[in-house]
Amino acid sequence: MVEKYLSLIEAEIKKEKFGNQPKSLYEPLRYMMALGGKRLRPLFTALSYSLYRNDVREIIPYAVAVEAFHNFTLMHDDIMDKAPLRRGKATVHERWNVNTAILSGDVMLVKVYEMFSQLEGSKLRDVLVVFNHCAAKVCEGQQLDMEFENRKSVSEAEYLEMIKLKTGVLLGFSLEFGGLLGGASHADREALRDFGINIGIGFQLKDDWLDVYADKEKFGKQVGGDILSNKKTFLLISALEKAKRNKKVELNKWLSANNFSNAEKVKAVTSVYDSLQISSLTEKKIKHFFDKGFACLDRLSNFQNAKHLKNYIDGLMKREA
Repeated sequence: MVEKYLSLIEAEIKKEKFGNQPKSLYEPLRYMMALGGKRLRPLFTALSYSLYRNDVREIIPYAVAVEAFHNFTLMHDDIMDKAPLRRGKATVHERWNVNTAILSGDVMLVKVYEMFSQLEGSKLRDVLVVFNHCAAKVCEGQQLDMEFENRKSVSEAEYLEMIKLKTGVLLGFSLEFGGLLGGASHADREALRDFGINIGIGFQLKDDWLDVYADKEKFGKQVGGDILSNKKTFLLISALEKAKRNKKVELNKWLSANNFSNAEKVKAVTSVYDSLQISSLTEKKIKHFFDKGFACLDRLSNFQNAKHLKNYIDGLMKREA
């Protein structure tokens, strides 16, 4: 089922041209959408819709609209982060330029609304209300993420709220959207949304953990990148809260260092994490949010049919990259 839906999503993305002229405006959209990725958000829309109806093919264009919105956020995030690469390829602002990336991102968002506008009138208003709320929350999360970069300290609660907004809310929308299109009750829509939000937090925490503890051969990118950039992840925040005396001095020394060997810094900070049992603490937190998410599925009126959705998430939980 998952492979079938992913195939339909990829075929729809290839078919969608988004626009023609000027080519320099629309080519970056097609480039960004073709970079791939897990396609989690449109897949979640298709999977949640399939809990209520069998004609999943009919809503694939709307699922792709969710993926387009996700890629719009990534295009603008890459500019703000000055990121050179996205999924191993040059980011849009690097391949073209910053102004083009801003404008292409803007028109991508316009295209999302254009894609939604094809919905029948009775559902369009409900979709726009839920989507607009989601879109605003994603922006709030990105703003908090940027503000955290310049703050000396961030609490665990603040960090969890930020990743809820930046990552969890869109996954929650993707699932609620599929339910809405499928005719789910308000109670079911809420359960699907809460499921997505919680597993979204779990996914981000897993990414934090993988950045430090992943198998280098399987990870596909530099292990310890967050450590090198002093990124305030769950692991660093927890370590700063738990560290005492020598460990706190050691951690702060590396956080304030300007000249260092990358390998030495990653090894030293990871050693501090190990001494504080940060890995197991993070894994427990990951499990907490996935368990909390799965409990939401039990609230569905037809929760027995959600087994394929749970099985797919189980597989993603065990990923090593």
